[in-house]
Amino acid sequence: MIVRDRPSGFRLFLLLRGSVLPRILPALIINIFIATLVTLSHGDLFELKITLTTIPFTLIGLPISIFLGFRNNAAYDRFWEARKLWGELLLRSRNLSRQCQSLIDYPDPAVASNGFNDIRVRMVFRSIAYCHALRDLLRNQEIKSEMQQWLKPDEMHQLTKARNKPDLLMLNMGKDLRQSLKENRIDGCLAANLDATLSAITAAGAACERIRNTPIPFSYTLLLHRTAYIYCFLLPFGLVDSIGFMTPFVVAIVAYTFFGLDALGDEIEEPFGLETNDLPLDAICRTIEIELRESLQDSEIPEALIPINYCLT
Repeated sequence: MIVRDRPSGFRLFLLLRGSVLPRILPALIINIFIATLVTLSHGDLFELKITLTTIPFTLIGLPISIFLGFRNNAAYDRFWEARKLWGELLLRSRNLSRQCQSLIDYPDPAVASNGFNDIRVRMVFRSIAYCHALRDLLRNQEIKSEMQQWLKPDEMHQLTKARNKPDLLMLNMGKDLRQSLKENRIDGCLAANLDATLSAITAAGAACERIRNTPIPFSYTLLLHRTAYIYCFLLPFGLVDSIGFMTPFVVAIVAYTFFGLDALGDEIEEPFGLETNDLPLDAICRTIEIELRESLQDSEIPEALIPINYCLT
């Protein structure tokens, strides 16, 4: 995700970081080149005059703009829902840490130095691991070595073999909650409240998987992509007789807008990736880790991630 103050004045036109221009630049250059050739030849193609007016482009351009807007709205809805789900995950992780420490009865306070023998510490550490595992699942990445500090060796071994790693961690959460009930460390009614928090965390993760596994229908995207490109490549023939040498400039502006909207929709449609405009899942996971370790009075709390070259991953 691009994190920076909005530049003003002429600098706004010179920014490339976070812009879709590098992605659409080859198609844009080809479009401008064709527009230049059409302008120099006055619309003649091998002594055949291609006569077009602006009327068909006006009729077609408006529906394309509307459908591109609808498609980008749908893509942004997916992006915003994903961000809300990770906000929900942050909230529920805070609640889980608080509930584990206040509802599960132990003679000593829950601190990180107690280690994995303390069920409260073990569950809080596992919730940190859950966030990292969910991020890796959504990004199709292998689990990282940093997970070892949050899980017992036998559980880490289980995790390496599991297909759905976040789901395995939630199953182990339920086992620890049941163990607390057997040891009479928590009342049944209070355990139900803690179980509801675990269910809410699971629901947020499942909703993220739904977004990742259900893209916008490909045929809809393909239709808009083809129509926008055909429109922009034919546009010079409709403008050259009316605006002459200004044709390449006008075509460049229209093509940049249409190609850019199309590329931007593709980019934010999948919000869990590593593109510059995707969600900063690494930073969100680090925030959850910091807050939960602080709640356990951990002495080795890492620093929050900061943007590198205005990009937060």
